[in-house]
Amino acid sequence: MEPLLVILGILVFLILVIVIANIQIVPQSKAYVIERLGAYSTTWETGLHIKIPFIERIAKKVSLKEKVADFPPQPVITRDNVTMQIDTVVYYLITDPKLYTYGVENPIAAIENLTATTLRNIIGELDLDHTLTSRDTINSNIRVILDEATDPWGIKVNRVELKNILPPHEIQSAMEKQMKAERERRESILRAEGEKASKVLIAEGEKDAMILDAEAEKQAAILRAEAVKEAKIREAEGEAAAIVKVQQAIADGIRALKEADPNKAVLTLKSFEAMEKVADGKSTKIIIPSEIQSLAGLAAGLKEINE
Repeated sequence: MEPLLVILGILVFLILVIVIANIQIVPQSKAYVIERLGAYSTTWETGLHIKIPFIERIAKKVSLKEKVADFPPQPVITRDNVTMQIDTVVYYLITDPKLYTYGVENPIAAIENLTATTLRNIIGELDLDHTLTSRDTINSNIRVILDEATDPWGIKVNRVELKNILPPHEIQSAMEKQMKAERERRESILRAEGEKASKVLIAEGEKDAMILDAEAEKQAAILRAEAVKEAKIREAEGEAAAIVKVQQAIADGIRALKEADPNKAVLTLKSFEAMEKVADGKSTKIIIPSEIQSLAGLAAGLKEINE
């Protein structure tokens, strides 16, 4: 009885070990392709699974993450017979683990060969200049062709990038010289524009300075003219006031003589005083009224009588 219990216990232990060994946990972003008796059975998704011992096996563990395949440079010939080296980078992910497992023997090698073939076909229709300036168009065309071709393999191509485009050495040297000349040309243009702007600013500054000087001179001339005008006005006002005062004095003198009722002798003396002032002038001729001449003769006769 005891040997039977021992054997039974050993069997139970072996069964437990086998069951535990066949418990499988599929992690996130993984998928297991299961075969039963050599044929495809199912695909395990994320979670806990138990494999039937000796009947089922895991044919392939597939990662569902996006992958990157960096392919080495491939020689391609453009439409104008220029041979270039182009390396590509393909971003893809597996959408169907079953097709990925059974669709193609070596999926990565198949994608690389398909990429090289597609690249040669597309570049062969473009010349060198279009190849260098149409990366986005080339990337898009290659992606569409690869995505369609890899559908039977359970692969989806998300993006294709031309990593490097290497023309022949002589063409690359010519392009570098052209780029250098273009940079120098732009530098010369920028320098010339800077000098032009500087000269414009200097000219505008000189122009503003000249305008300010002219304005200052104009204001000074206006002020000088106003000062001369004011001086002449004051001088004229002074002369007018002096004339008024002289005329007023003459009028007052005449009024005083009139009020004094002077006789003929006094008037004669006044006439002589006027003659004295006239004689003091610089005139070479003096016109003497006849009345004064007669008085002068009378004065001479009186002088002789007294002698």
